[in-house]
Amino acid sequence: MVRYKFLFKIRQALSGGFLLALLLGFVACQQTREYSSSDPVVWEQHAIKHALPDGLILGSSYLSIYSEVYSQSEKRTYNLTATVSMRNISSTDAVYLLSAAYYNTQGDLIRTYFEHPIALKPLESIEIVVDEADEHGGTGANFIFEWAVAPRCHEPLFEAVMISTSGQQGISFTTQGVKR
Repeated sequence: MVRYKFLFKIRQALSGGFLLALLLGFVACQQTREYSSSDPVVWEQHAIKHALPDGLILGSSYLSIYSEVYSQSEKRTYNLTATVSMRNISSTDAVYLLSAAYYNTQGDLIRTYFEHPIALKPLESIEIVVDEADEHGGTGANFIFEWAVAPRCHEPLFEAVMISTSGQQGISFTTQGVKR
């Protein structure tokens, strides 16, 4: 008898539109989702407000990342979070990052991350996080970094850590940038 009363109450709720209103209210309250964590405040704190020093050596590096990987077949993919680390390995000199551009599997530009050159102090690192829900990059996403260093200074190091820990499964791996 209790079971039938419960089912009757559910039926009443459904016929009264309560559940539909609740569902619509939930959907309407969803916020627009940022797919890539790049706090503009971080870039502003590192922005260079003056001209770059003379005599810098310009360079460019490529970094592969995976916002998703194939699982079981080429028709099924598994989303990953990618942490892109930009590191100054010099213990004495600053390095300058001129641009960070994110491209998808087809080579189309998805987004850039800062509008003005930024400086990394000796041994400083900063990150870009490409969220797990961001499928824009696909299975063959890429970053291109343009940078500048003083003569005899180490070039910056670019690495990515891809990770996912859904359910009982976990996956993680890294990639390292190469000079172009």
